[in-house]
Amino acid sequence: MKRDATLLELEQKPMGRLLWQYSLPAIIGMAAMSIYNIVDAIYIGRFCGAYAMAGMAIVFPLVNLTVAFGTLIGLGSAANASIALGQGDMNRAYRVLGHCVVLGLLGGVLLAALCIPFLRPLLLFFGATADTLQPAYDFMLVTMLGFPLSSSFMNLNHLMRASGYPAKAMVSLLISMLVNIAAAHLFIYEWEWGMTGAGLATVVAQGVGMLWVGAHYLRRRSVLHLRRGIYKLSKPIMLRIMAVGLPPCLLNAVGCVIVVFFNSLLLRYEGDMGVGAFGVVNRIVFFFVMVVLGITQGMQPIAGYNLGLGNYRRVRSVFFRALIASALVMLAGWLLIQGMPRVLVGAFVNVQDADSARLADLAVRGMRLLTIFFPLVATQVVVGNFFQAIGRPVMSIILNLTRQLIVLVPALLLLPPRLGDAGIWLSQSVADFVSSLLAAVVVYLFFTRVFRRSSRPL
Repeated sequence: MKRDATLLELEQKPMGRLLWQYSLPAIIGMAAMSIYNIVDAIYIGRFCGAYAMAGMAIVFPLVNLTVAFGTLIGLGSAANASIALGQGDMNRAYRVLGHCVVLGLLGGVLLAALCIPFLRPLLLFFGATADTLQPAYDFMLVTMLGFPLSSSFMNLNHLMRASGYPAKAMVSLLISMLVNIAAAHLFIYEWEWGMTGAGLATVVAQGVGMLWVGAHYLRRRSVLHLRRGIYKLSKPIMLRIMAVGLPPCLLNAVGCVIVVFFNSLLLRYEGDMGVGAFGVVNRIVFFFVMVVLGITQGMQPIAGYNLGLGNYRRVRSVFFRALIASALVMLAGWLLIQGMPRVLVGAFVNVQDADSARLADLAVRGMRLLTIFFPLVATQVVVGNFFQAIGRPVMSIILNLTRQLIVLVPALLLLPPRLGDAGIWLSQSVADFVSSLLAAVVVYLFFTRVFRRSSRPL
């Protein structure tokens, strides 16, 4: 079968230029996602107050659950589609697209229907107090109502990138970011809709992004496009999608549990302002992590496609190039965080009142402690996503659970009683150090003992 020119690039173009071509749009797209979360937080912190900022930290576990579902379907579909395209199996690639559409919509409706009736009890379980419950509820209610739309947008955007359109996937996220910034200014600052306005700005932005993505899949010239006969669900395809999407899904689901754990400890040691500080720190730290995730998203279709071809040399090459680029990003982030934390935190907090000033002080101190081993995180993120891209979900799951459960939870149990509130923040640094070393050992053994001997697709 004659290969599409877009797909031929994945097997022939020089690797450095190819990774840059795929990663740059993904980096810009992931940075755009992070920026519109940051913009929401800035508007909330400055115009809704410190307790609203704490409420945003309370909803983080529930947001993580929705992201977990999105990665289960979206990243699972993307990886399977790129491997199918590499093998020249267009029928299976189209079936994956159909499953992505159907599972995204059905799952989004189901998750919203399950969560909305129990939203207040869930937020109380996640650590909401009398002061933070209402702002958290106002934001999350609107967000959950729009979840079927936002889930479909993100899932199909992942698949767009995997099928050879990284630049268009970037543009959809940039469009969404710009709409979110404009809507946040209008709804929160101009119309004073508070947290309801913040949630509505997010949903409107993702709805506009969905219009762009939908237009792509309606074009018959796209490598994969919507057509009849691809929407009937198949158990083998669903299992393949979920097997590959399970590692990032579990990572986000476990992250939900961890954030609840963090919030409960911060409430005990530092009160609502400690929880708010954690929300600020999360947004700053996640910006750099999202850039690294952009690099890995550029890596994934290249690795998956060349794995399907059996071209292991290119698979190895794209991994190491992605690792070096990611390490440089995390090092730059570490230098900024350690060198000018008060400038970064000051963007989110209006310190004219005592509560906001205390929140800023806690965030500065906590961020420095939490990011001691920040540059090493690149190893854990890239290795985990690499195993997902080449269809080794079990290894990816093990690495992710090591960081989030096997190391972090014991650290959270042991360090705070001995070090006080500093132990809460330091626990993440300990988990980053141990899990990154483990990831480095695992990928070294894989390349030297398994990958080298392989004479068939892994």
